Amino acid sequence: MTAANHRTGKGHKDENFPVASLIIRQDARAPVMAYYAFARVADDVSDSPVLAPDMKLKLLDAMGASLRGERENEPEAVALREALRQRGLSDQHAQDLLIAFRRDVTQLRYTDWDDLMDYCRYSAMPVGRYVLDVHGESRDTWPASDALCAALQVINHLQDCGKDKKALDRVYIPLPLLIAGDLTPDVLLEPQAPPALLDIVRHLAKRTDALLDQAEPLASQVADLRLAIEVAIIQRLARRLVRLLLIRDPLSDRVHLSKMETLCIAARATLSTLWQRLSGGTRAVPVGKKP
Repeated sequence: MTAANHRTGKGHKDENFPVASLIIRQDARAPVMAYYAFARVADDVSDSPVLAPDMKLKLLDAMGASLRGERENEPEAVALREALRQRGLSDQHAQDLLIAFRRDVTQLRYTDWDDLMDYCRYSAMPVGRYVLDVHGESRDTWPASDALCAALQVINHLQDCGKDKKALDRVYIPLPLLIAGDLTPDVLLEPQAPPALLDIVRHLAKRTDALLDQAEPLASQVADLRLAIEVAIIQRLARRLVRLLLIRDPLSDRVHLSKMETLCIAARATLSTLWQRLSGGTRAVPVGKKP
C-alpha cells in the first residue's frame, strides 16, 4: 500500500487560491506542481476517513523516506525529490509539511492563537517559502509570506469548520474561545451557528485580517513581476474572503467566491500591480539586497 492509493481526486483547480497558475513563469510551474502533488497526496492521507491513525502516520513516514531517497515507492515524493535536485533546493519545506500532516492525525484541538500559528508554521508557511525559493527570491520576503500563508490557512479553517468537525472531529478554533462562549466543539455540527460562535468566527477573522496587513508588502518585495501579480491576486482574494467571514455564517452560508468574482478581483489586482511597477510606484527588492 502506498500513499498514492488514497488520493481523493481533488486537484489544484479545486483550491481556494491559485496554484501554479499560468501567471507565473513557465519554468517555475513544474517544480511548484510537483510540490503541490506531494502535498495533495499527504493531505489526502491525513484526511482519509478509512485509514487508521497508525497507518496514516506510516504512510506519511514513507513519503518522507522517499523524499530523502531512502525509498522509491511513493511516486509523488520521488518526483518532488527529482525536481528539488534539478533546482538545487533542499527538501526542508516538504518535510515541514509532513510535520503538519502528522499533527493533523494526532492533534484534534488547539489551545490558543499561538498554538494555531505554530501549526501554520508547518502547514502553510513552507508553501510560500518554497515558491519563493523556486523563483530565486530573497529570504527577506519570508516574514510577509509567512503572514500571508498563515492567513490563507486560517481562512480555510473557518470556511470548513463544520465539515472538519463532522468528517474528522478536527477543530482548529482554539478550544478556550469555545469554552468562554459557553460552547463545546459539537456546536460546529449545528446547521446554523449561534451568536456566540459567530462572535468567535468574527474575532478570528479580524486576527486574520491583521495577518494580511503584515503580508501587504509582499507583492512589492517580490522581484519577479509575474509572481508579484500572483501574490497580489491572492492577497485580494484573501481580503474578500475575510470580509465574507465577518458577515456570513460558515455553517449555513456559502463563504466562497464565485468564478466571476474571482476573475474580477484577479483582473483588478493584475492591473494595479502592473501600474505600480511600470509607474515606479513600488520597487522590488533584488535578491540578497536590502531595499
